[in-house]
Order: sequence, then structure tokens, then C-alpha cells
Amino acid sequence: MPASAFDPVRLAERVASWLVPAGDASDVVISSRVRLARNLDGYPFVPKLSDERARELATKLRPALESFACAGRMQWIDIAESSDVLRLLLRERHLVSRDLAPSAEERAARIGRAVAFSDDERLSVMVNEEDHLRLQSMEAGFELEAAFARALALDHEIETRLKYATSTQYGYLTACPTNVGTGLRASVMLHLPALALVPSELEKVFTAAARTGLAVRGLYGEGSRAFGDFYQISNQVTLGRSEESLLAELRELVPAVVAFERSMRAELVKSRRPELSDRAARALGLVRSSRAMSTETALSHLSILRLGQLLGLCSELQLRTLARLRVQLQKAHLQVQSQRAVAKDLVEPTERDRLRAEALRRAFA
Repeated sequence: MPASAFDPVRLAERVASWLVPAGDASDVVISSRVRLARNLDGYPFVPKLSDERARELATKLRPALESFACAGRMQWIDIAESSDVLRLLLRERHLVSRDLAPSAEERAARIGRAVAFSDDERLSVMVNEEDHLRLQSMEAGFELEAAFARALALDHEIETRLKYATSTQYGYLTACPTNVGTGLRASVMLHLPALALVPSELEKVFTAAARTGLAVRGLYGEGSRAFGDFYQISNQVTLGRSEESLLAELRELVPAVVAFERSMRAELVKSRRPELSDRAARALGLVRSSRAMSTETALSHLSILRLGQLLGLCSELQLRTLARLRVQLQKAHLQVQSQRAVAKDLVEPTERDRLRAEALRRAFA
């Protein structure tokens, strides 16, 4: 299906199912993600792939992905034919990476690059990113097993139709040596506002993760910043390890981080409740009255309001509303919702800041 048949407004206005708070740890754990890196036998790795071969590979993959029965209807979007705004919209929803869908200022998107994703956005596949295939499965809350099972089902479906590049000695072969073996990267997105208020305590999380071979990254993974006190914890090594052992590391560390964040919240309420109440009240006042606001500032206010809601300081707010706004206040989402279409170019930052403040005033009126 060409990008022109895609309805970006519908995508921008809905809440992805994996963002809806779910599970016992949903006060801290936002989502779980499992990604599998795969390459097809008989094709060079993407860095050595010509435009002609990349287009051929995408043509071969598209029917297999669009007909995957377990995910409902799969939407296919050709990245090279997409505007900057649409690429950014997909990035903001965690459906594609910056490498797959760069802005025009960064570089032109390569021929043969595409993404296929399910209606509920739990499943997405990047085509010709760093590897021929990047299968990604997302679940709300701390649900690594469910995310892995979904990704594995699609992996097996593709493998019945196409032959992967594998080695009896190393396992799945990938463009980057760090992904060789299982090709699996698992990550959990956490909201850690209490620990972020005490940087020395947050540093302990980074240290504990590093000791177990895990990495702590920002909201959009590798190379991104931790906007709104959101952090991703993921594995780094895949070679010589089983999928179960990689998932087990996260299953062991994440509950400890959850307990640490909860204990810090309790301590802050006990020792700094007036300060927290004031922070939440000021954040609420600003989102209700500001006439212009940057993305970073908006996410910072939403983080404080989410913490306030969870601590009973802003009981009138809904977690689902805060989760929706965290996505819809970003650049491309604001523009698509205001213009009711995908334009070719992004509007000026000052206009986006105005639209963001307007959306916040409506949401918190």
C-alpha cells in the first residue's frame, strides 16, 4: 500500500495499545520491547546493498509481512516516498528509527527502505535499516514474555517462506557484530521521576545495569536523551547467549529498579511533600495557561504531573491522558493534528510551540 493511502491523522489521534497503562508495575514500567535482527540469505548486508537489490528485497518481503495473520492488517509504508513529517511521525511513535527514516537535513532516505506495522502498533518491521529486517514487538507494562512470543511468531512465519542468513557456529548473521547470535535486543521503558530528583540515586541504577551487561538509554533508545524522566534499559550482548538468558537479566534487574523508584517516591512524600505538591501545582498551572512551550519543557511538566497523580497529589488527572499527551505533543503529531494532513515540511519551531501550548490548555482546561 503506498504512503498516499495511509491515514496519518488517524494514527496521530489515537493512543497506541502498548502505551495504555497495564500490569502491577505500570506506575513505573511503561512498556516492554523485543527486537530481532535478521538478514536474508543471498543478499549483501545493507551497507553493501545496491539500490536495485534493496528494492528487490523489499518487493520480496512485502507480501510476507502484509499477510501475517496473527497481527491483523499490516500497513506498509515506503520510507523513500514519505515526507519529512510522516517520517518524524513514525519515529515519534517508536515504529521506526532515525537511521531508517532520517530527516532531509540529515540525509536522503535510501531506496528500498520501508516499515510494516500492525493496526494496534504492537508489531512493526523495519526493512533495510541496519539489517534487512528488524522485527519489533511492543507490550504495555512489564510483559517481556508476551512481546518475545509475538516477535517469535512473526519470525517463524517469515522463516517458513524465506531463508535467513545463519551460521552453525555463530547463529543469526547481522551487519553489526554486536547483534550476531540471537539477534535479540530486549528493553523496558521506565518512568523514574523520583530517582531523577536525586541524581546520586539514579546513578546507582546506571551502575547496576552496567555491572550486569545492560545499558540505560533515553526515550528513543541509543543516542537519545532521557526526556520526561523516561529511560530504557536493554541488553547489549547477543553472541553466545540464549534468548532466555538475555530476557532473564532484565527480569531480574527491572523489579529491583521498580522497588527502588517506589521506595524513593515514598521517601520523598514523607520528607518533601510540600515541595512535590508545589511542583505539581506549578506544572498544572503552566500547562493550563502557557501560550508557547517546547517539547522538552512539556515532557518535564507531564512527568511531574504523572508523579503527582501516582502520589495522590493530582488525583483528578488520568494516566491514560498523560500517556496520550506525551506522544501527541511532539513535533509531527502536533502538525498532523492541526493541519489534518501530512505536509511536506515541518512548520517553524515557534508555531509548534504555540500549537503545543494550545493542545495542553485544551487537555487540562
